[in-house]
Amino acid sequence: MATQVVALASGSRKEAVARVQLRAGAGTITINGRPLDAYFPTAPLQSLVRQPLVATGTDSRYDVVVTVAGGGVAGQAGAVRHGIARALLETDEALRPSLRKGGFLTRDPREKERKKYGRKRARKGFQYSKR
Repeated sequence: MATQVVALASGSRKEAVARVQLRAGAGTITINGRPLDAYFPTAPLQSLVRQPLVATGTDSRYDVVVTVAGGGVAGQAGAVRHGIARALLETDEALRPSLRKGGFLTRDPREKERKKYGRKRARKGFQYSKR
């Protein structure tokens, strides 16, 4: 039997969007049906995802089930972190100061700048040749 869902939240970063479910449990994190260390193989991305749980001291209280889509691995990790922070806030409003202090509730507004005409990328021009 599935455990009771404690909180639902969504987080986003760049083009990635994560839907997060918090359930009462032992602290396992599952992303798209795979464990955290299988989905994000590098240690920096794994610690990025765990940051809100560690900062609030709830890393062994909840199981986290995430569905994430869009963007790249770094954007997805940031989206999961944002979603976990929002879900924790939904469970306990007293966690707001520690989440706010860590900057976990602020959605990173940086997006990819669009390519301009007459240029190679957004800002890089073509190489100038005098002869």
